Amino acid sequence: MSILTQIIAAEEDELAAIGESLNPLDLWSGIGWRDLTIARIAMLECVLTGELFDDAAARCEPVYVSPDEGALVLRLSDELLERLAMLDEERIELLAAELTATEAFETAGWSEDEVASMLADLGELAQLAESQGQVLFAWIHPLRT
Repeated sequence: MSILTQIIAAEEDELAAIGESLNPLDLWSGIGWRDLTIARIAMLECVLTGELFDDAAARCEPVYVSPDEGALVLRLSDELLERLAMLDEERIELLAAELTATEAFETAGWSEDEVASMLADLGELAQLAESQGQVLFAWIHPLRT
């Protein structure tokens, strides 16, 4: 079983609607990947903010669980959103190299190019969210494939 993760830019009060959605990308701005796990999101936060992994992981606890669909929703930290919004090409390359060297990404076989592409997309989404006064959510759904 793998998972589908969608990072969504939305208003704070749209949490439950995102959690109950079958495909949030139909209704909100965002981007999606397979197998972007909570541990990988925590590692992303850890590398971008300089936090210890355990502290970053604690901030990645689900804030909503869909009883019907089994989807989890995390609210990404404001600090992570700010750091993502400030990414430039040079920083993306450095972070991609650092992230792909971590166990969380290395064991999953993510390449530097894939991670760099993810970071660039997240940076653009974070800029959009900031400009509209929104926050970032991670919608995580189990795929039965």
